[in-house]
Formats: sequence, C-alpha cells, structure tokens
Amino acid sequence: MTGGPTVLALLHTSPVHVPVFEALRDEDHPQLRLRHFVDEELLSRARREGPAAVTDEVRAVLDRAVAEGARAVLCTCSTIGGVAETAGVQAGADVPVLRVDRPMASAAVAAGPRVVVLAAVESTLAPTVALIEEEARRAGRPVSVRPLLVHGAWARFEAGDTEGYVRRVASAADSISAAEADAIVLAQASMGPAQSLTTTLVPTFSSPRPGLAAAAEAVAETAGP
Repeated sequence: MTGGPTVLALLHTSPVHVPVFEALRDEDHPQLRLRHFVDEELLSRARREGPAAVTDEVRAVLDRAVAEGARAVLCTCSTIGGVAETAGVQAGADVPVLRVDRPMASAAVAAGPRVVVLAAVESTLAPTVALIEEEARRAGRPVSVRPLLVHGAWARFEAGDTEGYVRRVASAADSISAAEADAIVLAQASMGPAQSLTTTLVPTFSSPRPGLAAAAEAVAETAGP
C-alpha cells in the first residue's frame, strides 16, 4: 500500500478542482499528501437521474481510495456530497468521508437566519439547501434558505470560459443586498474565485478552503499521536 498516514483522497467531478486544492494544500497544509479521483460522469449522471443514482459508483471510489492508503476522503462536488457521506457510513468505511461544503454551511448559519444559496447547476440547489437546514438544526438556530440558479453560468464553465463563469457568479452575488440576506453561499467549489470578486456587503462563503481544512484535521485525527 502506498501513501502513509498523511494521505487525503479527494473525489472530484471536474479536473479543474485538482489545481485549486493543490494550491490550497501548498498554502495551508504543506504536510498533507493529496490523491485525486476525477469522474466527470458522476455529476452528469446525477444531473440526469438524481444524486442517488451514483451511489454504487461513489462507494467504489471510496473503497479504492481507502485501499490505496487514504486516511480520509473529501468529496468536492456539492451535488453528490451527501451521497458520499451516506455511502461512507453505510459501507462502514474505516476512514472519515467528508463533504467539502459542510463547514461552509455551518459558517453561513452562524452568520444569520437569512441565507441565499447560489448555484450554477440546478442539481446542486436541493442538496445544499438540505445541508444548510441540517446545520441549522444542529446549531439550534432558525434559518430561511432561498435558492437561486445563476442562469447561463454553467454553460460558460462547460465552454472553458472560467473567467466569464466566475464573473457571472460574482455579479449574481452582488445583486443581493444586506436587506435581503445575512449570508450568501456559493454552493459549488468551482465558484470559489467569485468570493474575492464580489462587492456585496453580505458575507459570502465558499467551500474549498474550509472544506480542505476540515479534511486535514480529520486526517490528523486518524493518524493518531
């Protein structure tokens, strides 16, 4: 078995996430070794048939990651993050299986009861809303979640126009005022760069950095003293 006690496996549904998480690792967790699993078909099928349709495929990736030495698994796709968490529990995975957007959801709930969720893919909205409501119940806080689809953004992403994609997301966030919301959630990890482009006064949250931090902590805990 290769790797060692500091290996974190990441399940992506787009290759664009690989350099993003590599850069965050270099900045914040240089001791962490990453192992990337990329399967774009998982998101395509989840969009067509619903997230539950990819349960078996996700479980297979988890099994492979653990077999190859992972001490934790982080799913970076918001559409199937809940599937990954559940699959890990049902399979009795020997390592923690985390979804990248849970720490973001917790932070948004702490910011206030009115949360707006922005997504470029419709299949991401329901899982993200459910996650925020779950975190609100966990925290004992009231929450009202308003989902908004950023029309046209995903077409830019699929065309390779990452800059246009991010700017469209940032523009959508800037259209939301403090009179409407206490927090804005950028539901997809690919939206992360939009956080630094927004000018809205509403606190805006993205998932990659806090999600990786939580996963790094989980790896450290499994590694022991």
